Amino acid sequence: MSDIYAQRGYGSRPLGFGRKPGVVVVDFQRGFIEAGFPMGGAPMVDAAVAATVPVIQAAKRAGLPVVACVNGYNSRRAAPHWKAAPVLDLLQGTPSVELDPRIAAAEPDVLLMKSAPSIFFATPAAAILTKEGVDTVIVTGCITSGCVRASIIDAFSLGFRVMVPRDCVGDHDQAAHEQNLKDVERRYADIIDNRAAIEAIEAWQAKNDRG
Repeated sequence: MSDIYAQRGYGSRPLGFGRKPGVVVVDFQRGFIEAGFPMGGAPMVDAAVAATVPVIQAAKRAGLPVVACVNGYNSRRAAPHWKAAPVLDLLQGTPSVELDPRIAAAEPDVLLMKSAPSIFFATPAAAILTKEGVDTVIVTGCITSGCVRASIIDAFSLGFRVMVPRDCVGDHDQAAHEQNLKDVERRYADIIDNRAAIEAIEAWQAKNDRG
């Protein structure tokens, strides 16, 4: 089957890593992961958490920044007009807004609470990464078709190179996951895996350790 997008030039060149990578971790919080919560219990999301931990650990060893976020509100009035009702229960101080214990144990450098889909919207995430000299953002988290996609587009729009390890992002639905990764790969990001992300981080560390 022909790819009508490819025929029109979409996805015609890879981006590649730039001078310095950083990692963002989108919404790996208990409310989106654990089966006891209405929006939790997706095996793909749980697997993405496990695949992300070594990426965070590699970044920490290299001295590269890791910025994580949770989606939450200090009151229901603070939430935008979500069509997904359980999001309105992501209230600050409740278990649903806590980081997944595996992510918390990996100790991201920064933890932000956001109120919109993208980690970059109305947060200091971009300023923090820019301060650190980052030009390449490795995007991990959930949900691929929602907050991850929004974060990818904002990272792109802010001028970052965007790398997305497919095994470090997850969705409720495999088809939605694959379709959204394919679509952002046409336009905004390189789709890699966690091994490629770790190798790029380790290559940066080796180069900079040599001075």
